[in-house]
Amino acid sequence: MKSFKDLRIIFMGTPEFAVASLDALVQAGGNIVGVVTAPDKPAGRGMKLTESAVKKYAAERGLNLLQPEKLRDPQFLEALRALEADIQIVVAFRMLPEIVWDMPPMGTVNLHGSLLPQYRGAAPINWAVINGEAYTGVTTFQLQHAIDTGNILLQEKFAINETDTAGDVHDTMKNIGADLLVRTVQELAAGTIRPLPQEQAAEGVELKHAPKLFTETQKIDWSLPVDQVYNLIRGLSPYPTAFTYLQDKTLKIFQAKKEHGEPSLHPGAVLTDHKTFLKFAAADGYIHVLEMQLEGKKRMLVEDFLRGFRF
Repeated sequence: MKSFKDLRIIFMGTPEFAVASLDALVQAGGNIVGVVTAPDKPAGRGMKLTESAVKKYAAERGLNLLQPEKLRDPQFLEALRALEADIQIVVAFRMLPEIVWDMPPMGTVNLHGSLLPQYRGAAPINWAVINGEAYTGVTTFQLQHAIDTGNILLQEKFAINETDTAGDVHDTMKNIGADLLVRTVQELAAGTIRPLPQEQAAEGVELKHAPKLFTETQKIDWSLPVDQVYNLIRGLSPYPTAFTYLQDKTLKIFQAKKEHGEPSLHPGAVLTDHKTFLKFAAADGYIHVLEMQLEGKKRMLVEDFLRGFRF
């Protein structure tokens, strides 16, 4: 067996969430022989080519970079093989074909944003908050054929506060996940991990899922109880954001607070003093909008919005 510092590691990831894990491996002395990230993409009004957060980090540190358009491209596969990795690490990347994840002798380890087997899927952070969970966590597991189903290696649990948004949970998780990932690779090198099949972890447990978010998910249903609407708003903030309509324009809500009690208005009706508060009636109370963005306007606090808006 090789020691942690002798392991040849390939890291695969794209967004800022993945940078924390890559940096943790580098700071721990991991031997990163290659970094695989998404190709540069046009973005913004000028459609200027933009680099991924992982590419920027890797380039600053002179790490070997690969940016394949297609993961089955023969040239990419040849370049990957030439790196002779012992293990591959995947954090917030795309789905890998078997020819890629099965390449290194120690396989491929993925970091997932939930306590697997709960919340398998594309949006585990969002759904945990939307469902009002009191806690969530991160899992490292071995990739295999079906998505998010491989053997569990290590897990770390943490609390979700009642006011936390998906953004807050994301920021907590990226650091806890980075530390867990380093520990996982160190323990794999030392041979001290006993992988747990997810079928065993799922026995007698009702599984919740984390499917991709669609526009229908984001639209607020004001006939629901206040707690459910509030959790939807914080579970979709800051992205992709829950929305409703105000005078036929889309209103995105980033931050809100709840007020329980029998509403005097029908669900979805608006109440405001035109100065300090704007609230919508729900089934058993009101949702006060604190931070929002009306279609065609910039994101702002409710007081600033009310100063310039005419009902």
